[in-house]
Amino acid sequence: MSDIVWPHRHLLGIEGLSAAEITAVLDLSETYVEQNRRADKRSRELAGRTIMNLFFEDSTRTRTSFELAGKRLGGDVLNMSVSSSSVKKGETLLDTAMTLNAMNPDFLIVRHSLSGAPKLLADKVNCAVINAGDGTHEHPTQALLDALSIRRRKGRLAGLSVAICGDILHSRVARSNIHLLVTMGAHVRVVGPPTLIPTAIDRMGVDVFHDMDAGLRDADIVMMLRLQSERMSGRFVPSSREYFHFHGLTFDRLKAAKPDALIMHPGPMNRGVEIDSEVADDIGRSLILDQVEFGVAVRMACLRLLASTRANA
Repeated sequence: MSDIVWPHRHLLGIEGLSAAEITAVLDLSETYVEQNRRADKRSRELAGRTIMNLFFEDSTRTRTSFELAGKRLGGDVLNMSVSSSSVKKGETLLDTAMTLNAMNPDFLIVRHSLSGAPKLLADKVNCAVINAGDGTHEHPTQALLDALSIRRRKGRLAGLSVAICGDILHSRVARSNIHLLVTMGAHVRVVGPPTLIPTAIDRMGVDVFHDMDAGLRDADIVMMLRLQSERMSGRFVPSSREYFHFHGLTFDRLKAAKPDALIMHPGPMNRGVEIDSEVADDIGRSLILDQVEFGVAVRMACLRLLASTRANA
């Protein structure tokens, strides 16, 4: 892997990445999918490197995935518990960053409730920063693992019709996926009630639908999103029952999509709110477990590529 050169010091978002750069991440991720399926899953590509997981928001899949990714590449991984850190005592984000920076880590993986927090840290620290989700802004590694899941099953991204459905307004996953899929030549639609669709989102190159049946028509991929009640101030939907009636994914509603349409969800799922359990658990059509598996491989690839940037700095 010594010939790998990645031009970016940090990974703060999908916006700004070229199609060639996205493809490079996905291609390298493929090699790590195979590595992760072997009995011996570890390598020493990041031996001696220190990776700090700094999560200001709770996470299961993302934090564990980054931890596994770092360890399988031979790195030293530290999970910083914000609940027991000096942040709870009033320390500012920048003070925390400077304290961690003084310990000379190689990577800082940051999840924060405020959009732009990883960028703020990236401007102040010497190490590589990976955005593990910031507010309603972006979640780049989620979009990359979603793209890998689609590409492995469909063989391509270009030309596919992808319907992203649900709470688009509060979803950093939706934004990163839109940037990636449009860049890679897919046709993207967003589907949801008017209260959950951002103003002028069509400027991102997507088509907007409020009716689920119309939005799913002839879709190759149906990507469901959860209602992010923790980011809502006020009522955006009348009730979860009514939301499911009009915008929940059921097998009957899925008939509008192509017969071989695949189902995705970044998790955590609200079963019976945005997706029916039978649909989520359909092994033949659901990519949800693929998304979890390939998340480790994608995060390994991101760490490896950013390590190449530091090595060539």
